[in-house]
Amino acid sequence: MSLARAHRLRARRLFFMILSVPLTDPDSSAAHLPAVLAGPVLRRVEAHRIVLWLAASRALDATLVIDCSRDGLTVSHRVALDGTCCREVVVGREARLLLVDVQLPQPLPLDTPIRYDILLSEAGVERGVAGWAPHLLYPGRTALEFVVRSRLDNVLFGSCRKPSHPVRDGLARADAVVMEALDRPQARPAFLLLCGDQVYADDVAGPMLSAIHALIGRLGLYGEYLEGAVVPDSDALYAHPDGYYRREKLLPAIKSNDDLRERFFGGVEKPIFTSASAHNHLVTLAEVLAMYLLVWSPVPWQFVAPAMPPLEAPLARRYRAEAAAISGFRAELPQAARVLANQPTLMIFDDHDVTDDWNLSAKWESTAYGHPFSRRIVGNALMAYAFCQGWGNDPDAFANVIPAAERVAENPDATGHLDAARQDALIDALLQTRGWGYALPTTPPLIVLDTRTQRWRNDDHPSQPSGLMDWESLCELQQRLLDQSAAVIVSPAPMFGVKLIEIIQRVMTWTGHALMVDAENWMAHRGSAGTMLNIFRHTRTPGNYVVLSGDVHYSFVYDIEIRARERGPRIWQITSSGLKNEFPRRLLDWLDRLNRWLYAPESPLNRLTKRRDMEIVPRVPDRRRAGERVWNGAGVGQVFLDEAGRPTLVLHHNADGSPPTRFLPAGETGLVRRSAADRATPAP
Repeated sequence: MSLARAHRLRARRLFFMILSVPLTDPDSSAAHLPAVLAGPVLRRVEAHRIVLWLAASRALDATLVIDCSRDGLTVSHRVALDGTCCREVVVGREARLLLVDVQLPQPLPLDTPIRYDILLSEAGVERGVAGWAPHLLYPGRTALEFVVRSRLDNVLFGSCRKPSHPVRDGLARADAVVMEALDRPQARPAFLLLCGDQVYADDVAGPMLSAIHALIGRLGLYGEYLEGAVVPDSDALYAHPDGYYRREKLLPAIKSNDDLRERFFGGVEKPIFTSASAHNHLVTLAEVLAMYLLVWSPVPWQFVAPAMPPLEAPLARRYRAEAAAISGFRAELPQAARVLANQPTLMIFDDHDVTDDWNLSAKWESTAYGHPFSRRIVGNALMAYAFCQGWGNDPDAFANVIPAAERVAENPDATGHLDAARQDALIDALLQTRGWGYALPTTPPLIVLDTRTQRWRNDDHPSQPSGLMDWESLCELQQRLLDQSAAVIVSPAPMFGVKLIEIIQRVMTWTGHALMVDAENWMAHRGSAGTMLNIFRHTRTPGNYVVLSGDVHYSFVYDIEIRARERGPRIWQITSSGLKNEFPRRLLDWLDRLNRWLYAPESPLNRLTKRRDMEIVPRVPDRRRAGERVWNGAGVGQVFLDEAGRPTLVLHHNADGSPPTRFLPAGETGLVRRSAADRATPAP
């Protein structure tokens, strides 16, 4: 036995000893695992198409059953989930991802309840969801149910779902909203839009990391070799004494990697807004995949027994405090899983799905992608995103990626490790992909922007923040908008933000500290901001835009009019954040108050920074206490649109169960129409 293999086997045994998970024979343990580990998650749904995602512990003999009523008759479809409509990516000894894309010969009826079930046949017995996942069914229902809406006139949306944040889960609140509309199909949301940070790969609580490692062991998720790291492979990483809360020590100790060490694991201080905690940053593909299973389904928690690893007293106290928050998160997982199974859901990444400040600047990119270990960290998170999120938005865009993913997992070596060359080749392909953004031909059209991988880099000043979209991708956006009367755009970061905060970000960027304040806003880059505003001004682009965003951990609504055209255009910036995250309350109160004081209509600051061809008017939350323009509370947003694509009602459903917050147009408040930052945003 080689020395390297002996080291790996010792590390693997230590890893399992730490987690108190026995090394079992694969055949003896398979029968004790549920067939379906997570899902189904209902993804892109159209009249002729249903897209689903599941995770299973073994190969399934499964049938999709669809029942609906058309012209007074019950229509039923039975589709075997075989290789013709289901791709299978094996990711472990007892784990595989099922990517289901069913094309229907006849269209489904619109605005009508459509029941669906997944029948599993085992040992001659056929069971539906009621038998193998009853927590996914709404009261009084015997099957899952969705509606294909004829118009995009009602959407739920949100972002930033951090399991360890000590607030309730906005996805559980979204479940309650959907349940209230079950018997009113035309009141059902057309889509649940998840606008970024569906997982926090870079900010993981100790108990969650322990559960991730326990699940990796239980399912036998494949390991990997780690080129450029101070540990040889994933087994050594999991077993290393610094694997919890001190992963920064495991980075390569070379001078050229100092910036990378600071970015990925250094917990860069951000005293103006928040502090990053990346000491448990996920590294391997198995870690990120296990994270998805644990944040989308209560099932994996039923057969893992995470144990606290050996920790010093301060870290042990932190671990126990985080365990309480994770326990609360687990309690609401059945509701979160239920809404994902019954409500068509679309997704897009933001930075925390991969790592904080992902692709912030040209210098960040050259540093991160210039080292094999950091490239692998980013690539693994992007690979997991492609499998679990990206594919379900637009399966056609990933037609060449999924076969490559299947090959990556083929024939792991004797120790259960992936082929490193194939893994790196797939990462290279994903890093070159331009298909992360997508559009749906709804009425009005829905356009979801990729603001992370197609950035407008500042080559003259590589440390300066890049534009959120480059010129080519903005031109593609304009082509999608031409001759449309209205559009709904998902931009993970708000296009128009709170003025004071954007000014602070600009000042910090000028002083070379962009990383300290997450200086990522549309107005931070002259090229991308100016091009976007010119698209709005184009005479053949829509007259009405609704822009849905998240990212910032607070919620607000701006009514915007650009005066460059005879009639409009009108833009509504609607931001809801986060699903399970909040801004520090006292800090946001002061920023909101200062924003109103410093940028009053006659303020010199306002005169120096306002855009004279644009009017921005805030809607105010009806539950405000002292004139707030923003709302700070975890939950999920909901927007209702009229036939012209204009918002008639904007709600924020609070995760704590309190009444929803309504954002009131200026005419309904009796307040002065414009104030502080209401009149202007920084010029690009």
